[in-house]
Amino acid sequence: MHWMANLAELLKRPAMTWWDVLDIAIVSFAVYELLKSIRGTRAAQMAVSVVLIAGLFFGSRYFHLETINWLIRNFVGYVVFAAIVLFQADIRRALVHFGRAPFFRYLERQETTEEVIEELAVAASVLASRRIGAIIAIERQIGLRNYIEGGIPLDAALTSDLLISIFQTGSPLHDGAAIVRGDRIAAAACFLPLTVNPKLSRDLGTRHRAAIGLTEENDALALVVSEETGTISLAIAGELERRLDLDQIRTRLRGLLQRLPRREEQA
Repeated sequence: MHWMANLAELLKRPAMTWWDVLDIAIVSFAVYELLKSIRGTRAAQMAVSVVLIAGLFFGSRYFHLETINWLIRNFVGYVVFAAIVLFQADIRRALVHFGRAPFFRYLERQETTEEVIEELAVAASVLASRRIGAIIAIERQIGLRNYIEGGIPLDAALTSDLLISIFQTGSPLHDGAAIVRGDRIAAAACFLPLTVNPKLSRDLGTRHRAAIGLTEENDALALVVSEETGTISLAIAGELERRLDLDQIRTRLRGLLQRLPRREEQA
């Protein structure tokens, strides 16, 4: 039979090499990312339609349905252009999603980290100049999910303006810490554990003790702005570096953040 001949021909193919495996892996990854990007959008319905049209095309060739085959061959080009126009937003979203794949995120990590450092430093400097108390926790390798879930979730782009707004006295989010994960503000109004270290200076307030308490438990960093003195401190590993200026903040954050591999966002 014809299908048996085709199967025999398929089985006579040369042995698979590592290049074939790589080829299949790349195509599989591309298809997986494409399906993830269109899930829950109008493009998902379009994908189903494309599969049906492709099935009709091959079916018409197999069963010699010439009219259907002619219609599909002559109109499919117009359908492609119509789909590009109608679904341009979904196509743009899919390309952006693909650009956020781990490989590409690794390439842009250093530039993103520089932007994060600058936004944090500027926000701390402005808050200090206005004597607005603040505590900003920065997640590193050990996740801060427990504290994020106890606050008000934001998942907003990290900007100095947003951080400054969060800690304004009239803001409902100012009481507590803002937690930064990657280049996003994950949550605000988060409550952190206070240190019980008896050797700390008595002039340290609740914010400084919370920053120290957090960094005693994990590898996070915490920027603290004092409401009373307008000074900026950095807590790391249970230690407090006090009275930092803008350039010192940039230098310390650059040394502490850029040498870390970028961790994937937790669910």
